[in-house]
Amino acid sequence: MSRAAARAGDFTADEMMTACAARALRDGMTCFVGIGLPSAAANLARATHAPDLVLIYESGTIGAKPGWLPLSIGDGVLAETADAVVSVPEIFNYWLQPGRIDVGFLGAAQLDRFGNINTTVIGSTYANPKVRLPGAGGAPEIAAFCREVIIIVRQSRRSFVERVDFVTSVGYGTGRADRERLGLTGAGPRKVITDLGVLEPDPESSELTLTGVYPGVTPEQVQAGTGWDLAVSGSLEVLAAPSAAELSALRALQAMTPDSEGSR
Repeated sequence: MSRAAARAGDFTADEMMTACAARALRDGMTCFVGIGLPSAAANLARATHAPDLVLIYESGTIGAKPGWLPLSIGDGVLAETADAVVSVPEIFNYWLQPGRIDVGFLGAAQLDRFGNINTTVIGSTYANPKVRLPGAGGAPEIAAFCREVIIIVRQSRRSFVERVDFVTSVGYGTGRADRERLGLTGAGPRKVITDLGVLEPDPESSELTLTGVYPGVTPEQVQAGTGWDLAVSGSLEVLAAPSAAELSALRALQAMTPDSEGSR
């Protein structure tokens, strides 16, 4: 989304992305949450339309209800407000791997047309990369076993590439049949939320397709920020800007966050 468009609507690109991600969450879902925009989106959803959304953080907190945006997965507010605190192995072995979590958020350094994610290395070889990235963490299991996955990443040709340099987390592999062939029980990426719009997998090919743009953004802008020939849906939507209620709730959470302006 252009800065001018954001200013005209009195909201930022991050706020647009967060609101869009929050709207994808339904009341009563179990949600595997990361820090940053995913945490902001999940907590915004819980503060607005999904009060019974169950937040699960990798540190072992289930049903956390923070009054502000946690600074890390180890933030004490998560354990203090959780329905239960379990071990990290239990989160993965009991909750995630058997498919008990409805939706998981993931980020990406690189993303390709089939939703495969690279967070490992940039460059042609693993041993001597141009850049060594933070790595996998729990992302491969989230991608494999959550019932659905939402990816949040800013749009650029650097991040949206024809082919990822390393497959850290499988989206749809080389096409629709690959997930079943690999034994991945989750549905895979259902939405890719960027700072320009939303991509979703084509029902037949599973190739990511532009299905929605933000106010003031054109399909051509999104295609220009994509490293492959991005298909555009015939029913492309202009997605609603964040509502006054969404912005108020999100900014209240941010204001309460320690070390932020106007914090507790």
